[in-house]
Amino acid sequence: MVIRFLTWSMAITVSGSVAIWSESAHAFRPFDGTDATVADVGQFELELEPLGLLRQGSERTLIAPQMVLNLGVADGWEAVLQGQGETALPRASANATLVDNGAFLKGVIREGVLQGKPGPSIATEFGVLLPGINDEAGLGGSWAGVISYRLGPATVHFNDEAALTRQRHGEIFLSTIVEGPYEWVVRPVAEIAYDRETGVQETSSVLVGAIWQVRDNLAFDFAVRQGRRNSQGLTEIRAGVTYSFRLWRPPGRD
Repeated sequence: MVIRFLTWSMAITVSGSVAIWSESAHAFRPFDGTDATVADVGQFELELEPLGLLRQGSERTLIAPQMVLNLGVADGWEAVLQGQGETALPRASANATLVDNGAFLKGVIREGVLQGKPGPSIATEFGVLLPGINDEAGLGGSWAGVISYRLGPATVHFNDEAALTRQRHGEIFLSTIVEGPYEWVVRPVAEIAYDRETGVQETSSVLVGAIWQVRDNLAFDFAVRQGRRNSQGLTEIRAGVTYSFRLWRPPGRD
């Protein structure tokens, strides 16, 4: 199932590369949080991590793939579909799973610096946590608020999310992302994040990395995440790509 998921999504990407128009890709890989912007109407964006590695205590997990699909569906709104394939290592001892599945709507409720206007950009994202495959049965829901602002050469994004998990536990997520100057071809990035699922686990982490903006609609990223989950240390290596293209152009827009 994980292989079919990756093959299907890569096929979409390859077929879309013949589109006439290309738009900017707001790379919000490799973070856990996001920014206060959305895809333009008719624009499709793929955020893909083909291969990653997570180590928690003595356990190792292969992440292949991690994927977010974004599609601009109305002015200031995009639809989001996400999922993540995981396999415990060594692979012979466990089945692959598809986890962290969800379907969301994200909208900009105040245009600001990320839309070329003064003041903070503010967005909201809400949706359904979908069942996984070989793990994470049941449905849940989440709602998040995002504020993005520029402080000198840096861009900062604040995330605040509340969720009801698939197992009916309350969960909160807080994140602060800092990006280096957008004018730099390779810009340093960092994120401090905190997540707590009531009665289950508490995770705090720091991520550092870089985004290489190859062109407006293509970016590569690499990051290392260090932290603790309950009493165990964790280390995660992330590397991926963000690519966007236009599926259609709204009538009356050049």
